[in-house]
Amino acid sequence: MLASLLGNAFDNIVPFVLIMSALIFVHEFGHYIVARWNGVRVDVFSIGFGPEITGWNDRHGTRWKLSWVPLGGYVKFFGDANAASAASSDVDTMSAEERAVSFHHKRLSQRAAIVAAGPIANFLTAILIFAVVFSIIGQPFTKPVLTDVVAGSAAEEAGLRPGDRVVRVNGAGVERFEDLQRIVQMRPNENLRLDVERDGGMRSINATPRLYEMKDNFGNVHRIGQLGIRSTSVEYVRHDPVSAVWYGTKATWDVVTTTLVAVKQMIVGARSTSELSGVIGIAQMSGQVAKVGFMALVQFAAFLSVSLGLINLFPIPVLDGGHLLYYVAEALRGRPLSERVQEYGLRFGLLLVVGLLFLTTFNDLNYRLNVFGFVSSLFS
Repeated sequence: MLASLLGNAFDNIVPFVLIMSALIFVHEFGHYIVARWNGVRVDVFSIGFGPEITGWNDRHGTRWKLSWVPLGGYVKFFGDANAASAASSDVDTMSAEERAVSFHHKRLSQRAAIVAAGPIANFLTAILIFAVVFSIIGQPFTKPVLTDVVAGSAAEEAGLRPGDRVVRVNGAGVERFEDLQRIVQMRPNENLRLDVERDGGMRSINATPRLYEMKDNFGNVHRIGQLGIRSTSVEYVRHDPVSAVWYGTKATWDVVTTTLVAVKQMIVGARSTSELSGVIGIAQMSGQVAKVGFMALVQFAAFLSVSLGLINLFPIPVLDGGHLLYYVAEALRGRPLSERVQEYGLRFGLLLVVGLLFLTTFNDLNYRLNVFGFVSSLFS
């Protein structure tokens, strides 16, 4: 097992580093370009953390650099004390010329736009990737018409029949069978109201997906809902550029909503946190997707781009969403939160992020690589 882990490490790490570095660049460039548009001086643009590997200074005085730890990046604005954009100690004593280019002296709306630009850049990148794929290869499009209902399944018990066309689920329109699959899989043991077209008429059917555990191609175990229905009329539809952007936007939104539903289910205990993957798990998936083909890797990058943008919008101090939360409080109060409150918030946020890192790393080692089982077997 150990030899296998070491042998696959290089194949996993290279695609992971390339994808994440590209997505981090996109994210930080979003911050950078909006900051420049708003007259903020950018001191450092770094891909990675830690000591610098290589870098250069542009004509605006920005140090562009590549650092040794490729697990993130940052843009350091003039007036920042560190990569987390905490204000420097001399921010209140700056000259008029320095205030004009300082991030911390910009209007609230400008600061909010600069912070939000990173996640927005990730969402726009995902939309662009999906749009290109849907234009060149096409989008999987299966009519939401049931060709088979499994005997004894939740669908049969609910009264669904072959030939039924599912039009809406809980009031939301269904264009493709893939949309129906996504909704059902994310809502095990939840009652769903299906508006079904049958024999020229409409009827509503209540169905509850049963909970199943399945293992994907990467060895991850997922708890999903299943009704026991199939549709076999699968085809790939290539869209014109305008339609491709629309469907790319819809695909991006689907990833966002699916992720948020999963997070909610984990919070209330309806879904296990063991499904969370960390750096090791994502690296492993990157390597395996790369073996499938280039276009598969590109689409995987789109999913990761959405995830990166969404995670950064979570209202946790040290993340972009935490900064935006501070700005909402500043808008409501008419003045910024005290430095003490912000400092405690940053510490709490850092604690949450570190805790999440430990949890996802444990999941990767225990559930995906079975490292703990392997170590245990050495002493049994």
